[in-house]
Amino acid sequence: MKKLIMANWKMQLTIKESLELTKQYTKKLNSSKNEVVVCPDFTSLAFINPILKGSKISLGAQDSAPFGIGAYTGEVSPRNLKVLGVKYVILGHSERREHLHENSAIINNKIKAALENKLIPVLCVGEKLTEKEAGETKNYLLQELSHALKGIKIKSSADLVIAYEPVWAISTNKNAKPMLPEEAEEIQSFIKTQVKKIIHQELKVLYGGSVNMLNAQDFLKQKSIDGLLVGGASLKINDFSKIVC
Repeated sequence: MKKLIMANWKMQLTIKESLELTKQYTKKLNSSKNEVVVCPDFTSLAFINPILKGSKISLGAQDSAPFGIGAYTGEVSPRNLKVLGVKYVILGHSERREHLHENSAIINNKIKAALENKLIPVLCVGEKLTEKEAGETKNYLLQELSHALKGIKIKSSADLVIAYEPVWAISTNKNAKPMLPEEAEEIQSFIKTQVKKIIHQELKVLYGGSVNMLNAQDFLKQKSIDGLLVGGASLKINDFSKIVC
């Protein structure tokens, strides 16, 4: 089955570096059997879209506003993202929850605004080390899912994606290490079950958290893992090409 592999470049590249890496993507990844999505920073989107035209690689954004349009200084309209050729948008990433104090109510509105503008939201959920050590992972995830997906209605299972990123496993965190693939499989199966109860659709669930070229295939072999959200490894074309296959 085709997997969904998303590259989250975060705020790691200049515009020039983003354009160069995009060109490398189109040369090396266009024949992949999986769906590849590149998510650069906002300033690069308009420049990258023309490079991706004619390729099989989709364009994604790293965030969008909780409103379609209006007097919201500094926000980025999902309507304009759609015009730029964006297909997917990452919402609720743990870095935004932590550093920009986003809560589930904000994320819920962002999902609704994205859907209204024909974008596919990728809702990120994941527990911190404190929840994991307390044995509260599943309860914590259920709360995140219930609040973020409250009142969300979609027509098709392809309209929304969930990304499970245990915060303690994200490579930018000190002493981070990836979750065991078998452990990730159990959690992702739980997420799928709970999401189906909440919105009555069976969604794709991606795994993210210190994914690299050495462990990616072990994650992708798991039944409940429908793809990957890749951070640091997506910045190295040779590494990422081995992940994407």
